[in-house]
Amino acid sequence: MLVQQLVATSRSVAATRSRSDKVEALAAAVAGLDDDELDAGLALLAGHPRQPRLEVGWAGVRDVDVAPAAQNTLAVVDVDTTFEALADAGGEGAQARRAGLLADLFSRATADEQDWLRDVLLRDLRQGASGPLVLTALAQACDVPLRAVQRAVFLTDDAAGAARAARTGGVPALRALRLRPLHFVQPMLAATAGPLDAALDDMGEVVVDVKLDGARVQVHRVGDDVRVFTRNGNEVTSRLPEVVAAARRVDAGSTVLDGEVLRVDTDGTPLPFGDTMARFGTETVEQASAAAPDDGGRLAVFFFDVLHALGGAAPPHDGDAVDLPLERRLEVLDAVVPADLRVERLRTADHAAVRAFAADAIDRRLEGVMLKDPAAPYAAGRRGRAWRKAKPVHTLDLVVLAVEWGSGRREGWLSNLHLGARDGDGFVMLGKTFKGLTDQMLQWQTERLLELEDRRERHVVHVRPELVVEVALDGFVRSPRYPAGIALRFARVRHHRPDKGPADADTVATCREVFSGALGPRLP
Repeated sequence: MLVQQLVATSRSVAATRSRSDKVEALAAAVAGLDDDELDAGLALLAGHPRQPRLEVGWAGVRDVDVAPAAQNTLAVVDVDTTFEALADAGGEGAQARRAGLLADLFSRATADEQDWLRDVLLRDLRQGASGPLVLTALAQACDVPLRAVQRAVFLTDDAAGAARAARTGGVPALRALRLRPLHFVQPMLAATAGPLDAALDDMGEVVVDVKLDGARVQVHRVGDDVRVFTRNGNEVTSRLPEVVAAARRVDAGSTVLDGEVLRVDTDGTPLPFGDTMARFGTETVEQASAAAPDDGGRLAVFFFDVLHALGGAAPPHDGDAVDLPLERRLEVLDAVVPADLRVERLRTADHAAVRAFAADAIDRRLEGVMLKDPAAPYAAGRRGRAWRKAKPVHTLDLVVLAVEWGSGRREGWLSNLHLGARDGDGFVMLGKTFKGLTDQMLQWQTERLLELEDRRERHVVHVRPELVVEVALDGFVRSPRYPAGIALRFARVRHHRPDKGPADADTVATCREVFSGALGPRLP
């Protein structure tokens, strides 16, 4: 397939807000990809390279200045071959080699293709088509149910492999695909519980896990080979030797475990979330150790689910556990994972027992609890009602300082809010969010913030600090990026508060009390 066909598809997708029209355009492109083009083509249709890192920044792309080609001859495999060479370029002279590779690639691209390549390289292709939409298109192109495609991709982390299976064997071939130890599996996700008693009335008897305020990890082991992935599929094995050591204590020949890693102090009390994340923001353990506070803390891992276990103390079965009900998976987990590496849990239908369990967790500076259906299988990649997170939240009234124009289906609306708290006679920015905004809220805030416009800077509209927004958040993290030294964590808009003035907004001092734990949240 020629790259020009991907460029035309991208333009078609970006030109419409209709989801069905986007899917139709993407499905036509998927159908036109040869089997050997699927790995690269599916990623490029979603707007990014298939290679995790190309080591090419904005300046490197900007500096490519070659005359465009006159004819459309550049193929998808040509682009992928160059991207693979960029990813492999390292050592002395790597920057010059990358510049040469880019210059050669761009010399074979037309002007339209050059523009598209720049956006793809910088992962800034704003076309309103993401990976999930491409999977929908793949299902349509192969005439198979979307759920069958999703299951195969979420278990194998291989969209191209799922596409080939669907093309050759349809649904039976997709169902035959299984997770592969040492290869990432999309994690099962949780919905928000809402009011705790209402959730318990709905679910009946539940398994209740303590919810740890750390970083989710997926740990794979086959013999002595261990790999650790983040919830987004990034491999971080070299940065977490403590997790590798814990995995080798598991009594199974091969296993895939779902867990949480966090930094704790000498008595096991969780330390601030930012202390845990410092390990993930560095390339080596040595760098992370140098950056970590000298407080005697250590990194710990706790497992709450098992996706695969074979050999050792694992009960006799074929290894894969994703289709087993949770109560059976927990039996496997208890058999192979030492007790000190397992998350605390309770099974009950008693509301008072759940509230007492949750209150104890919060008193110990844990994040809350997870409510889980004991009969539910492990739904890789899906967010459903079988798992529900119940955690206390903070709410703050913050002031909008600026806002960014949206993209994709939010194009034409002011979307991403820059939020700040009062500090003396002014305001200090604490972070951004676009979460929680409905179409009606987007329309209203666009009209209101344009009335408050002070100046523009590219896609950012700076406004007079007058609009107050009520924000729910999980807390704050340390951040040198903002003047107060802290930043919003998982903030989402609950309401616009035109009834309040900027003098009614919360202060930086209040935000620091939330960060320190002096001002605690409550369970709904």
